Amino acid sequence: MIQLTNRQARQFLLLKHGLLGKYQFTGKQGVLDFVRQVGCIQYDPIDVCGKNAELVLQSRIRGFTKNMLDELLYKDRFLVDYPDKNLAIIPVEDWPYFERYRQAARQHAKRYPEMEALAEQVLAQIQNHGVLSSNDLKLDGNFNWQSVIHWSSGNNSSRSVLEQMYSTGELIIHHKKGTRKYYDIAGKYIQPNLLNAPEPLKDELEHHKWRVLRRIGAVGLLWNRASDAWLNIWGLRAEQRNEVFRQLLHEARIVAVAVEQMKDTLYCRAEDLPLIEVVLQNPAPKLRCELIAPLDNFIWDRKLINELFGFDYTWEIYTPAIKRKFGYYVLPLLYGESLIGRAEVIAERKAGTLVVKNIWYECGIKPTKQMRTALDNCFQNFALFNGCKTISTESLN
Repeated sequence: MIQLTNRQARQFLLLKHGLLGKYQFTGKQGVLDFVRQVGCIQYDPIDVCGKNAELVLQSRIRGFTKNMLDELLYKDRFLVDYPDKNLAIIPVEDWPYFERYRQAARQHAKRYPEMEALAEQVLAQIQNHGVLSSNDLKLDGNFNWQSVIHWSSGNNSSRSVLEQMYSTGELIIHHKKGTRKYYDIAGKYIQPNLLNAPEPLKDELEHHKWRVLRRIGAVGLLWNRASDAWLNIWGLRAEQRNEVFRQLLHEARIVAVAVEQMKDTLYCRAEDLPLIEVVLQNPAPKLRCELIAPLDNFIWDRKLINELFGFDYTWEIYTPAIKRKFGYYVLPLLYGESLIGRAEVIAERKAGTLVVKNIWYECGIKPTKQMRTALDNCFQNFALFNGCKTISTESLN
């Protein structure tokens, strides 16, 4: 078992995510490299100052622009929208590993007798007229539908059929305009060797091992206990998770890590051992300031983040306004090796202004001149990322 101090564990996580010291990822290739490293990034359509996936990338990728992600998804097709940890973006080469979910969606379609005929209409319309959204599709019928692989549901037949065909892999998202999704036939864009590949891991235990190992890699360090990091891994109950960890340890694919003053053992992927060696040398990386996405891989397990960083974060977007402690869309604020507070930032794009509405510093944090310089640089980069030419901090005064 590897022994780490609290600081070394924090450094490991931050270095693993490219959030400490010099930028490890650059440009469009850096986006692709990072997504392949973590397996998936969560997608959320809400855009107050960038969508969640874009926010994840802007904090790690030198020179990141939103267009880079769009190109990788909808031009190069190296990435694809598909549920993983809820709605997500995954590398297209991982497509075969989700065949069991598409098969479940095909079985699920049998619960809706109307679906087969409506799906045929959709395919005919796409073949005749090209890509379409639910607004372009006027189908008869009105039935209550719920996805079997993610949270989508409703009684709009046009939207339901498109979402169902997306779930089965017949359609993929061709592109998005704002929050509106446009669909096309998957076979036009996904290579046959991936599109038609059989399930690589038919045994459920082997599939669970692949998913758990991937999620450990997505976060960096995880424990064998209930965690939001395991969301949407079907059938992974405590008994199954215990066996997965036992086998991954036996196969030397994960390594146990003990962190000072932490009761629970953490685990990292064996391939990350060289990074463990780096932090054991007690490096002193250059301090950097970044705004962290609300659904960032780094903070998927908020209890873990609270134990390691002493930072208690709740995304209050679904909290009634009267009960919010901070605000509607508030981002954790990272400085060096510490989460020093949180900021509410709004991109007023028509005015070309980034509004820093509020900053709440953690107890005991007093901004130094060096910290303020790093903060200013962070907000300047964030304004550029959002296409804003000016920054307003009037509400802070």
